[in-house]
Formats: sequence, C-alpha cells, structure tokens
Amino acid sequence: MSPIPPALSRYWQNAFDLEAHLASFLGLDGADLQQKLKAGQQQLAELGRRDFRWDQADQFYRDQVGSTYLLDLAAWHLSSTDYIGNTLRLLVDHARGLVLDFGGGIGTHAIGAALCPAVEQVIFWDLNPIHRQLMKLRAEKLDLTERIWCPDTFPAGIPFDTLVCFDVMEHLPNPVGQLRQFHDWLKPEGKLVINWYFFKGFQGEFPFHLDDPQVIEEFFRVLQSRFLEVFHPYLITSRCYRKWPETAAEDKPQ
Repeated sequence: MSPIPPALSRYWQNAFDLEAHLASFLGLDGADLQQKLKAGQQQLAELGRRDFRWDQADQFYRDQVGSTYLLDLAAWHLSSTDYIGNTLRLLVDHARGLVLDFGGGIGTHAIGAALCPAVEQVIFWDLNPIHRQLMKLRAEKLDLTERIWCPDTFPAGIPFDTLVCFDVMEHLPNPVGQLRQFHDWLKPEGKLVINWYFFKGFQGEFPFHLDDPQVIEEFFRVLQSRFLEVFHPYLITSRCYRKWPETAAEDKPQ
C-alpha cells in the first residue's frame, strides 16, 4: 500500500465528513441515515427495474432517482475506503490544472481533486440537481468554494487539463458519443481518468447498466484509437489515459 497523500488524509479519517454532510443535507439523525444507507442499493435497483427506460435515461437520473442514488453511492464509498482511496491516489498522480468531474455523484472525487497540489480548480457537473446541491454544501463546509465550481448548466467551450469520470459510462445510452466528446473537451496534453462497468450484475442488481455487446465493442475501439493508456500501480478498475493528438482514421464517425 502506498503512503496516504498528506492532502487527502482526511478521506481515510471520515470520507471527507461524508456522513455528517449527508445527515445535514437530508435532515436525518445518525440512526435514520444508517438505515437509509443500508437500503440504498436495493431501493435503487427496484426503481431501475420498474421505471428505467434507455430512451428516457436523462430524465430518470435528473428527475426520478432523487436522493436514492446519493445513498447508494454513499454506502459504496463508506464501505470501500481502500478502493476509493486508490482512485484518489490516482488523481493525486495525474490531475492537473482545470479539472472536470463529469457525473460527480456525491463529490468524493471532486473534493479529492480540489485538494491535489497541482489542481487549480474543479468544475463539478452532474445531471441530477440534488447531487449538485449536495456538492455545494460539501464545498462550503470544507472551505473549498473557491476551488470547486458547481454550475447549474454545463459550461460549454472550456478546454480541460484533466477529465474525471467515475461510474457514469455504463449509465449512458450513447457512451461512444460521450467518449468522443471527452476527447474534444481535453487540451492537447490532457488526461482522462475513467472507469466503466458494462454489466447488469450476476443477479440483475444493476438493471440500468448498459451491456449491449456491439456498443461496448465500439466503445473500446474509439477508446483505443483516441487515447493512450498511462500505467498506474493501483489494483482498481479505474484507468488513466492521455489524449492522442490526432484521431485515427478508422475512428471517423460514419
């Protein structure tokens, strides 16, 4: 295990005060919060099986999941300290300049990036307005309002030095198109820190995850033609890529 980066030591103490921030944001006491955290994944899966439609994916994540997804993500982060910690180590190693946290969820990685010495500012973008509201609260409580910007509309036309995207691609109806956009948004020497999980689960616990073989194959073809993987030593599914300066001919959209 590599040493804990000093700037991020608070994550290993209390996940950047995640439980306190959630309790304050949701108006819950500690016992009620623990109950909701335990039930979060099951409730999200049930909601997905009942209401999720790929042609209405944006609406589902923006308008229907409410705080349920927050609780699901928080339970995962709180129970996976070392794993999430390694994704933060990856950010310390590679995050630079202006960072976009795309689909930032509960804000763990936006906070981690904002604390990295080489990062100037983090733009937190999430389709769900509840997630953006929580991030604003967390940034205020952690005295990071100058380091983390949470716009209500996506800030188009800004080139980024680093783009972070965790646990998002499998939720998109068109991850290939999103990957191409990431390439366009990055500066010539920019880096992409990303993961994906194109799998609905062994027992169908992730009904809202994309698993279409043709889409997945196209995703990897575009990824390998537009980005060069950068080695890292952490045993996690997250990967780091450097932007190829030019698109390979075989990746030109039809």
